[in-house]
Amino acid sequence: MKSTPIGIALINDEREHVWRANREECMEVVHKWAEIIRRGVKNIDGTSPEVIVGSDTITSVKVAQKIGEELARANCKQIILCFYVWNFPYLVWPFINSIGRDKPILCLSNNSGKYPGNVGLLATDGALRQVGIRTHRIIGDMNDPEVQAKVIDWVRAAQAYTTIQNEVYGMYGGHSMGMETGYFHLVPIIKTFGVTVCQIDQLLLVEKMKEVDEHEVGKAMKWFTEMLGDRIKYDGKMLTPETLKRQIRLYLAMRMINEEMGFNFCGIKGQRELSEYVCITDVAEMLMNDPYDWNGPKEPMVCATEADSLAAVTMQLLKYISGGLPVLFMDVRLYHPDKDLWDFCNSGNHASWYASRSIDPKENFKKVTFHPALEFYFKAGGASVEFDAAPGPITFARLGLWDDKLYMVIVLGEAVELSPEERKAINEQTNPTWPHVHARLHCKFDEFIEVFPCNHILGVAGNHVRALKYLCEIAGIEPIILGPEAQKYAKPIWKHIT
Repeated sequence: MKSTPIGIALINDEREHVWRANREECMEVVHKWAEIIRRGVKNIDGTSPEVIVGSDTITSVKVAQKIGEELARANCKQIILCFYVWNFPYLVWPFINSIGRDKPILCLSNNSGKYPGNVGLLATDGALRQVGIRTHRIIGDMNDPEVQAKVIDWVRAAQAYTTIQNEVYGMYGGHSMGMETGYFHLVPIIKTFGVTVCQIDQLLLVEKMKEVDEHEVGKAMKWFTEMLGDRIKYDGKMLTPETLKRQIRLYLAMRMINEEMGFNFCGIKGQRELSEYVCITDVAEMLMNDPYDWNGPKEPMVCATEADSLAAVTMQLLKYISGGLPVLFMDVRLYHPDKDLWDFCNSGNHASWYASRSIDPKENFKKVTFHPALEFYFKAGGASVEFDAAPGPITFARLGLWDDKLYMVIVLGEAVELSPEERKAINEQTNPTWPHVHARLHCKFDEFIEVFPCNHILGVAGNHVRALKYLCEIAGIEPIILGPEAQKYAKPIWKHIT
């Protein structure tokens, strides 16, 4: 998975007799933190971001400039400043100015009576904040798992922010059915995240489908047949071998164009052109977001249904925050007040990974069924993908706009296990042929409804609330954390005075 290099350096005392006495110990601290980050920030594909350690502790203006230039040449996109002993705060400027002030910065210190690193941190980071540079601070024992977890969450957030900045979103067909909350609002998105959009007409997908290797289509059909058997509910009309093959060709065509155009993530309009004249997009969207297909493991490629662009950007950020996990795209469909339970479902776009949360597709597809598409809405036919998400924690999020300013709603929750009878009764109230997440949010219904920006919600397995808060603060947008999780985090200084 893509990542950006992390630079790490330590600012030391300017007095020669002091830094000569502590230099070796200080360098050992920096290298230990670098190793903690390499081990802790592992992606699901086994990769981790490159960590570049400054070649010396910063003890003078010239050394500060030298270390800053080293990290700049290594293309470091985020900076961790270590504090272990007292330092001379002004030395931060020749260092920061050499590498660039536009980087996310974490100031990281011990909490020791013998070595006043936290004193140096507050003095030095105070200088950065005086001029309006947003930073984060973490102070504590490097062997404390909670301190390590905070650092790893910050690194995940910085990685998401710096990685997406040079990416391009491929939007096939534009926002669907006039959903303006799904439009790619160019100026605020580029100003905040740097990512831009290239809009492609869906006609190109249809034409590219004609170029697809039919041998690959055959392999896919064999794979699905072996995985699902009679759970491919052919009806001779809406779901036939030919309509399923069309969905496979759509997936392959989208992959080809994404590769040719260099798109890093994408969204597909579907309704109404494809859904009425070609096929529904459900299978293609599932395969794009899954970490595998018939050729084996692959990196999930974020694909947002109905070309919901703010959903797609949110999904890409969640993918990076989680280390490369598949991301869910759901409709905020139906609330059951008697159970305090949400039924999040929509046609398509649920990665099959969530059926069992297994990297082995066989385990997930045991719980998946392909149903005929609903003719009332989707005249061109194809398979609707149906399963209930496996239980487990999920972080839900969504970017929204208020008066052209981005914000992000964040809420921790979980997919819950229900009895087969209860699941069936709930699913039949919406659509039993679609994928469902039976979700319990860690917030009240009224709190959620009051602030949530639109009809589409995104989610990724695990608890990533703190990392998303860091991400929002790095990006300069408002994190709106719902429920009791909000009470765990202090407001940054810039929220107190602006």
